[in-house]
Amino acid sequence: MGGSALLVRDLSVGYGPVRALRHVSLEVPEQAVVTVLGANGAGKSTLLRAISRTLSFHGGAVTGGTIGLGGRPLDRLPPDRVVAAGVCQVPEGRRVFARMTVADNLRAGALGAPGGREARARALRRVHDLFPVLAERAQQRAGLLSGGEQQMLAVGRALMAAPKVLLLDEPSLGLAPLVADRIAATVREINEQGTSVLLVEQNAALALRLASHAYVLEVGEVTLSGPADELAASDEVRRRYLGVVDEDAAADASQARTTHPTLTRWEA
Repeated sequence: MGGSALLVRDLSVGYGPVRALRHVSLEVPEQAVVTVLGANGAGKSTLLRAISRTLSFHGGAVTGGTIGLGGRPLDRLPPDRVVAAGVCQVPEGRRVFARMTVADNLRAGALGAPGGREARARALRRVHDLFPVLAERAQQRAGLLSGGEQQMLAVGRALMAAPKVLLLDEPSLGLAPLVADRIAATVREINEQGTSVLLVEQNAALALRLASHAYVLEVGEVTLSGPADELAASDEVRRRYLGVVDEDAAADASQARTTHPTLTRWEA
């Protein structure tokens, strides 16, 4: 799948005495979309925070392992230098600057990014091409945008830093299905333009359609990994993350209910 863009090896993370990640390893190749699946509390957001070096803001710390981008260690860099190195995160919940205008939110995303005025202008054109509504509402306060538009702004703000790797944390969360599909199409377009994507997403069906490779996190450990289409066909993944129930098991359960009906009340 091409050369290695982002490499995480044997990563462990703790929040005080609580171990959140245990020896997690994954790879995001150049110009690929890789997804991380898992239930709430599995450690998905913690993984992204460790990569972006924002764990300390949440009371966490890396206790072991390495993180590198294109062979360059990111482990000891402050968050702004991680962005300058080419890794930018879009956190869960959109997190736009609600009182600032759309234009100012985008300008904030370019702070500390490599390149000068021309590079910022090029990044802004890219964002407006991807999300024309952000150009139309440039002078509107971000807090007045719809949920879907705020998510577009959050992604656009990250793209202003011209990242090599984009970290997306639950981009479809709380969005209507049509809006989530629009965000997914944009993620695919961003990737086709040359940006690698590490996607954390509870909508497993959507994530597996977008990704070429997938990892499953359970209680802070990688328990499954492989090509996304293979995981999508896995009975375990289909049952646990795609809501697909084995037909034979469903038939057995139905027969059991018929043979042994459930009591509706206690009798003396």
